[in-house]
Amino acid sequence: MIRNIFRFISLQVGEEKKELVLEEVKNSISFRNSTLWILACAIFIASIGLNVNSTAVIIGAMLISPLMGPIVGAGFALATFDFALFRRALKNLAIATVVSLTVSALYFFLSPFKETQSELLARTSPNIYDVMIAFIGGLVGAISITRVSKGNPIPGVAIATALMPPLCTAGYGLAIGNAAYFFGALYLYLINCFFIGVATLLIAKLLRYPPVEAVDERRASLVRRVISILLIVLIAPSVYLAYDLYQEKKILSQMQRFIDEEFLQRGYAILYQKLTPKGSPKTIELALYDKKFSETEFANLQRSLERFGLSDASLILKQNTRDLKGEILKEISAKDQVLSKKQIELDSLRQRLSEYTFDTVFIQSELRILFPEIASVSMGKHALTYGSYGQGPKITFLYSLNESREKGKKAPPFDEAKLRAWLSLKVGGKPVSLVRLSN
Repeated sequence: MIRNIFRFISLQVGEEKKELVLEEVKNSISFRNSTLWILACAIFIASIGLNVNSTAVIIGAMLISPLMGPIVGAGFALATFDFALFRRALKNLAIATVVSLTVSALYFFLSPFKETQSELLARTSPNIYDVMIAFIGGLVGAISITRVSKGNPIPGVAIATALMPPLCTAGYGLAIGNAAYFFGALYLYLINCFFIGVATLLIAKLLRYPPVEAVDERRASLVRRVISILLIVLIAPSVYLAYDLYQEKKILSQMQRFIDEEFLQRGYAILYQKLTPKGSPKTIELALYDKKFSETEFANLQRSLERFGLSDASLILKQNTRDLKGEILKEISAKDQVLSKKQIELDSLRQRLSEYTFDTVFIQSELRILFPEIASVSMGKHALTYGSYGQGPKITFLYSLNESREKGKKAPPFDEAKLRAWLSLKVGGKPVSLVRLSN
C-alpha cells in the first residue's frame, strides 16, 4: 500500500533521460544571434505593455522571453557540480540582463509617455509572496523540463515567475532617474532568478542527477553556505516589505472604520477624503458637505482616533470655504482631463450626424392641412452618388398617398410641384428631392 502511494507521487515516473535533459538545458543557456534578437523584441514588447498598462501585451512578452534558460542552467549546474556550465550560465544571464536594461531604458527614455502606470508600480515593492511565487514556479518549471512530455506548465511558469516586467520596470527607473523604482524592480528580478535557480537545484538533487566531476566535501560545503547566505539576504527584505504592506493595509482599514463610525453613520456627507497611512504623522483629510465642527467637537474627534488604534494619526478637516472650493475644483479638473478626449470625439460625431439629420416637427402640422392626401412621410438628409461621383447631403422627402385616393378614378392628379415648392420655402429656399413610395 505504502509502495503504491510512493509510486503514485514519484517524480521518477515519466522522467526523461538525464543526458537528454542536460543537453537541452545547455542549449538553452546561450544568448547570441537569433536568441538575442528574440530577447530584445520581447523586452520591447513588455516595455510597451507596461507603458500603456496592457496586461495582455505583458503576458505575450513573457511567453516569448528566453530568460529562463540560463537560470535553469545555473540550477542544474550547481546540482551536478558542473562549475564550467555554472560560469557560462551566469555570464549569459548577465548579458541578457544588460541587454534587457539597455533596451527598456532606451524605450522609456524616448517614449513621450512617462506616467507611472499601475503595472509598473506593481513591480517596485516585492515581498515574501513574490519569493513563494518564484520558488513554486521554479519547482513546476524544473519538473516540466525533466519530463518526457513537457506539457502545458512551461508557458504558465513563464507568466507566473514574471522575469521580463521587473527588468523593464528597472529600465523605466533608469530612464526617469528614479532610484527607488530601479532598485525595487531589480530586487524583484533577483528574487525571481535566485529562487527559480534554487528550486531547479532541489529538483535536480531529488532526481539524483549525477555530478560531472568528483567534488570534495569542503567545496560542496562552501556552495551550501553561499546559497544559505544569499537565501537570508534576499528573503529578509521581502519579509520586512510584506510586514510593511500588512501594516499599511491594517492602518487603512482602521482609518476607514473611523470614518464610517464617526462620520458616515452619523449622517455626514463626505465630499472629499485623502488617507495617508505612511509617514509621520499619518493623516486623515476630509471635507464635509454641510457640517462645520466647532473646536470642541474637532478636539473630541482627534481624541477618538485612539479608540481605533490611530493615536499617531492626525485628522485634517477642510472647513474653510475657500479651501473646500479648491479641493472640489481640483477633483473636477482631474475628471475633466480624463473626459476631455471622449468629449471631443463625441462632439465630432454629433457634428457629423447633424449633416444627415433634419428637424421635421415644424412642418408636420401644416402638411396635414395642405396635403391631406399624403399618408406617410419621411424627411432627412441623404448623401447621393452618381456613378463614381458623390454629392454632399441633400434634403430628401419620401412620401406615399392614401390608398383610397390611389384607387379613386375621379380624384385630380397629385400636385408634386406644389409640394416641392412649399417644402423648399419651409427649409429656407434649399432644393428638395421628392421620392414617391408605392403603397
